[in-house]
Amino acid sequence: MPRLSNLYLFTYNFAQTIGWAVALIQILIGFSSTKSFNGAFASSGQIICIVPSGVLLPLMQWGGRSHYLLAIAGKIVELQTSPSIFITFVAWSISEIIRYSNYALSCIGDCPYWSIYVRYTVFIPLYPVGVAGEMWLMYQALTYIKEKDLYKDFFSVLPFSYHTFVQVVLLCYPLLWMKLYLHLLKQRRSKLRKHHEKKRE
Repeated sequence: MPRLSNLYLFTYNFAQTIGWAVALIQILIGFSSTKSFNGAFASSGQIICIVPSGVLLPLMQWGGRSHYLLAIAGKIVELQTSPSIFITFVAWSISEIIRYSNYALSCIGDCPYWSIYVRYTVFIPLYPVGVAGEMWLMYQALTYIKEKDLYKDFFSVLPFSYHTFVQVVLLCYPLLWMKLYLHLLKQRRSKLRKHHEKKRE
């Protein structure tokens, strides 16, 4: 019989899977009804804002997503119809549906190999797509950040503006992304190798 902690983890991960699936369905319904990428934030922005992701690497990913959602996409209304949001949200949603469903299956016994394989393979194309969408939106945001002097009160005590901060983030993004991506590739090799070794035994 599963332990109480396993049941809790299964419930949590199952709920995350459903939350991301709802977000993806809303994005795709919005796209199919309007034939436009413009409604992604309006249809699922609030849901994605309340679904947490994933202690350094998960923290970096969480911080990047939170900044993207709350500081930029949620604040600059003019960018909420950008195709970059549609691209990012779809990539995030598919990735998280796969990730959390894999976690849920792991909590209730031996996780099937197909779930492990999909979990540690689908990120290969999806992760770069999501990051490209994030960077595209941040690049688009630079003009609005400068025009609106966004977060000037907060950054007035610092020796640089929010505009400069986002420029630096954009310059660092490829390096930080590569660090996370290489970590995921290493995880993939390890997980798939363990499965094959276990199968041989």
